[in-house]
Amino acid sequence: MVFGQDIGIDLGTASVLVYVKNKGIVLTEPSVIAIDRNTNQLLAVGEEARRMLGRTPGNIVAIRPLRDGVISDYDVTERMLKYFINKVFGNRGFRFFKPRIMVCVPSGVTEVEERAVIDATMQAGARKTYLIEEPIAAAIGAGIDISRACGSMVIDVGGGTTDIAVISLGGIVVSSSIKVAGDVFDEAIVRYMRKKHNIMIGEQTAEELKIKIGTAYPRVQDITIDIRGRNLISGLPRTITVSSSEMHEALEESVSSIVETVHSVLERTPPEIAADISDRGIVMTGGGSLLYGLDKIISEKTGTNVMVAEDAISCVALGTGKALDDIDAIERSSATEGRSRR
Repeated sequence: MVFGQDIGIDLGTASVLVYVKNKGIVLTEPSVIAIDRNTNQLLAVGEEARRMLGRTPGNIVAIRPLRDGVISDYDVTERMLKYFINKVFGNRGFRFFKPRIMVCVPSGVTEVEERAVIDATMQAGARKTYLIEEPIAAAIGAGIDISRACGSMVIDVGGGTTDIAVISLGGIVVSSSIKVAGDVFDEAIVRYMRKKHNIMIGEQTAEELKIKIGTAYPRVQDITIDIRGRNLISGLPRTITVSSSEMHEALEESVSSIVETVHSVLERTPPEIAADISDRGIVMTGGGSLLYGLDKIISEKTGTNVMVAEDAISCVALGTGKALDDIDAIERSSATEGRSRR
């Protein structure tokens, strides 16, 4: 149990990571919650609820309350946050020691979307809420010294958004956030399987295909996997073999959107900072950056070395946590990346 400590939350579309100061990441759970429609009773949260996706009876609904990096269902998000914070702090400790919470948000969020995150976190039990932009958190978590007068470029490919930012002297110089990331990859695979094989597959099967044989760059050796789905013509279950070259075809359009946005950000980058990026390379973070060959295709199209961070999935949460060290400075100064609201 943790008492009265500041915490950082990576409130992601696919998963929630909670970082406790001086303890590190203490919780990693899918952003899914299962509710009984008839009684509005919370049945499961996190991994247990994720296993229910696509498998629930009529009265039970498994919900992903975050879409495209922002809150799509305010009440469900609040309940999910409250559950996770209680899980970390314990009900008794949480009641007496309300934490200060830093939450990361995509770089392109509107004030209304920011307000929704702050309100949901406050209602979930925070004493005070701070926001930090995802590319800044990702850069800190990847070990980049963002305070230097030297340009760095970060590409954070999450579940709902891909955030691309050029950072120097602790701030974002140029950035872009697009709603093309892990979820869109999954949707593209579902569409492809329906169109090419007349077979309907669920989100979890699409994600399995993405992780095991998904590719953004042609593989030297084609690999295959067997999957089951429902035949759209007969309506019966069917098993088919899918190859990595088919996954490359399915994901080509989504990958191109990310590459084009990276190119666009580089075009708008001041020349001195562009030279720094050329020397130091581009750093990729987020679960989506682990898609095979995504770093290779970006490197090929931009002519710049691209590296995937060591702990890509946890970078944003680690950076959000490390930013907690500056939480007192944030309170004293309004001219910072973190923004405080009561």
